[in-house]
Amino acid sequence: MQTGFALREAAQRSMRPAVQDSSDEALLALIADGDKRAMQVLYARHNVRVYRFILRMTNNPTLAEDLVSEVFIDAWRQADTFEAKSQVSTWLLAIARYKALSALRRRTDEHLDDQMAAAIEDTSDNPEIAVGTKNRNSIIQKCLTQLSPAHREVIDLVYYHEKSVDEVAQIVGVPAATVKTRMFYARSKMADLLKHAGVSSL
Repeated sequence: MQTGFALREAAQRSMRPAVQDSSDEALLALIADGDKRAMQVLYARHNVRVYRFILRMTNNPTLAEDLVSEVFIDAWRQADTFEAKSQVSTWLLAIARYKALSALRRRTDEHLDDQMAAAIEDTSDNPEIAVGTKNRNSIIQKCLTQLSPAHREVIDLVYYHEKSVDEVAQIVGVPAATVKTRMFYARSKMADLLKHAGVSSL
């Protein structure tokens, strides 16, 4: 009995690095077979990226945390439906986007974005924001929140998640030409906002 147990333990130890080093696609295949360790590895790799994406869409940290859990629950349940037509990270962000938009639609206070924008404008006049990299990043983040949701998500996916135009089109569900148009207008608006805030460029 003890020998059998020791062998199982040794086998599990030898398998651990393999799971840790597996590609995202291989992890999803393991998850589809019910491998909880593979799920933990996938979560560890992508939860921060998914959280930041949802947070930028919703501006609500508590909601973002809840939705991250829902995204990975869906990934667990739907792992066998992944067809490898895109990267796993693209697939996860598409799920995250759907969850965030659904949550925003359920909200009754549609004027939340306007109220947040007004509050952000007030704090941007703080003289302490004028110097330092952290402050510059803070200004950029505040300018981002003043973009329309469609423009903000395109900027977020391209610059923060390093997605290509085609991948963004897949996540957002619009043609690549529309993504390019949104990028053009989003960059133009960001340039104006940053100039107004005293930051020359990204």
